Amino acid sequence: MVIAVDVVLGVDESWRIVDRERASLADLLERLSPQEWERPTQCDDWRVRDVAAHLTLAARLSYGAAVREFARARGNVDRMIHDTAVREARLPVAEIVANLRSITGSRRLAPSTTRREPLLDILVHGQDITLAIGRERTMPVEAARDAADRVWTMRFPPRPWLHPRGRLVATDVEWTRGAGAEISGPISALLLLLTGRTQAAAPRLNRAMTMDN
Repeated sequence: MVIAVDVVLGVDESWRIVDRERASLADLLERLSPQEWERPTQCDDWRVRDVAAHLTLAARLSYGAAVREFARARGNVDRMIHDTAVREARLPVAEIVANLRSITGSRRLAPSTTRREPLLDILVHGQDITLAIGRERTMPVEAARDAADRVWTMRFPPRPWLHPRGRLVATDVEWTRGAGAEISGPISALLLLLTGRTQAAAPRLNRAMTMDN
């Protein structure tokens, strides 16, 4: 029997990493070409600019605005997230970058989320952006482990991704979840697998994956 260990980062450390990741991603976005901003990502039908715009919203959207957007999406959370990002992405790219910089240091959360979601968001969506433009972005190992554990245990908001069928084993940090045939690799690759980025994760894992509810 595998015993899960508590992998939750401390509050201050988690937010320090979020701030650092937001600032470094803003630096990267500032250097992108117009063509790179329009590249498709592995995040559904979002382009780089849609993903970047999404990352600025949780800390800037008021509770009242969130309620209005929820009603506008007819109670569909996924549609709300998609539509708000796509509308925000119509802004000039310099304004999107400025908005991302402006939330560095913010501790504001989107309604119904925990303090662990900002870390999960910035790590995974940072990968969405860099994978789309053919660059590499290193994930802090401890932060990736915390984010992977958040995805594994997520019940609300409802987890939109299927669990991989097998026992997940990180090779660069202590973290094991699940049961069955072993799927091992760096924790960053396991995080991408857990969040539906199978194509990006697969080359760094030890076997082909099947997914389960």
